[in-house]
Amino acid sequence: RVQLVESGGASVQAGGSLRLSCNVSGYTFSMAWFRQAPGKEREGVAAIYTRGDSTYYANSVKGRFTISADNAEKSTNTLYLQMNGLKPEDTAMYYCAATLMLLTTDSLRLLRDSYEYWGQGTQVTVSS
Repeated sequence: RVQLVESGGASVQAGGSLRLSCNVSGYTFSMAWFRQAPGKEREGVAAIYTRGDSTYYANSVKGRFTISADNAEKSTNTLYLQMNGLKPEDTAMYYCAATLMLLTTDSLRLLRDSYEYWGQGTQVTVSS
């Protein structure tokens, strides 16, 4: 059974940085970070293969956010999201997600329905 626990959310000022972490228990093949602001749909931010370096980003965060993972062949793993140049519009609850599928089609990698395992979320608030 896959379990995900996020941490690292905080309140920061615009232009600041944060690093989110997600402890992943269980074997997975694809992982991602999503976010959901009040009154908005949950949107995919960045995706990565658990055992590879292939990454994929939403246009809104490209060049500012970096997703990474331990890439280790083990039953536990850590997923990271380094966020630089934060903007007020980045304010949201951030969720990590995982799937047992290897999502080889880019259009699926930031799609909410592609992932069956989710964490509880960690809040990021960016003030201007």
